[in-house]
Amino acid sequence: MIKNTEFIIDRRDIRCIDELPGILEQNFGSRILRWFVSRITVKEVFIEITMSDQEEYPFPRDGGGNFPGKSVVVSVIPTGIGCEIGGYAADAAPATELLASCTDYLITNPNAVNASNFIFMKDNIWYTEGYIIDQFCKGGVNLYKPYSNKVGLIIEKTGRQELEIVFNIMNTVRAVYGVNIQHYVITDGPVGGRCERNKSGSYVGKLEDTGILFKACEELIRAGVDAIGVTSNILELPPEDYARHFEGLHPNPVGGAEAIISHLIEAKYKLPAAHAPLINMKNMNLKSNIVDARGAGEFSSTSGLACVLIGLSQAPQISPQPGCRIKDIVNINNLLAIVAPAGALGGIPMLYAEQYQVPVIAVKNNKTILDVTAAHLQLKQALEVNNYFEAAGVIQALKHGISLQSINRPLSTLRF
Repeated sequence: MIKNTEFIIDRRDIRCIDELPGILEQNFGSRILRWFVSRITVKEVFIEITMSDQEEYPFPRDGGGNFPGKSVVVSVIPTGIGCEIGGYAADAAPATELLASCTDYLITNPNAVNASNFIFMKDNIWYTEGYIIDQFCKGGVNLYKPYSNKVGLIIEKTGRQELEIVFNIMNTVRAVYGVNIQHYVITDGPVGGRCERNKSGSYVGKLEDTGILFKACEELIRAGVDAIGVTSNILELPPEDYARHFEGLHPNPVGGAEAIISHLIEAKYKLPAAHAPLINMKNMNLKSNIVDARGAGEFSSTSGLACVLIGLSQAPQISPQPGCRIKDIVNINNLLAIVAPAGALGGIPMLYAEQYQVPVIAVKNNKTILDVTAAHLQLKQALEVNNYFEAAGVIQALKHGISLQSINRPLSTLRF
């Protein structure tokens, strides 16, 4: 049902890189769930695509309007590509908080702030899964910030011990964080998400049968939920690579498969969604049980679920749901800038930013396994900075209408 493929385009067929989204839509339509430029050579552009081979998921363009007085920044932390900052377990949360302090609202991926039992996220950070971020940056949808969502949970069929862990976590976030969880579904069988690795070395996922997942989603939607969490095991995870990940040497193998499950739910049902591992993997041959600090949150937690339920409780909607009170609304007209790793600029948000002339702040010290830079893509809107401290300064200048050129030196002198 869900498959991963590589699509190669001759560079002579593209006059400028912002034509690429249109080429992909023309070739694959709305079957695409996720894509990014993984490599560029002198002759070719390589795109890794995750798509449905049976069903299309049209996403109507219903974004519009102006909501003045609110500045929005999108911070993109892709999963499965080994981000030095954000490629582990919420290790991008401090950088995310810094960026959020410079703008009214900061929109970011769940994996930037998710650390299983832990989550670091203030009120002006909008917990937004990658598929909805893509639609927002395309200019196709408004984002509606709710006061709270009614969160439904899909639990993969499992044993009594695992169910006890899940229900204790659900009850904890209800009692401690006030999360509204009234409905859950235990599936009839395994959800079936599997880990897969692309040619670039990035991790993605596949799902051979969506029937069990969709049946559970529809039961929750009939019960009136506004957001959907899924907790299931990801199959075919490579233990040796996972061990190297916890040693700080390898991309996270699980994140790409999780992203596909949540992308699929959002594409079909147009509701915010996020996935959590049912039980975090521990049976690895580690050199030390004190793991890399960036992954310690995951390693010290039995399940990945708590942060997902807390995050979804106020995740933005793409259309107002019945009975869901809306706190604020933003769209592409509020977008001040996009922040992303400097070597991973080949995704939907950054390429659409080129079309909308939105600045892309490329952070050089957030290295990844990719090398898709502004220079390779010939992005006119990109500005490279060394770190997130500098990115925060650029956002402040943009928010206050200060010309970036006026801060840099040398400053050219205008003469008649």
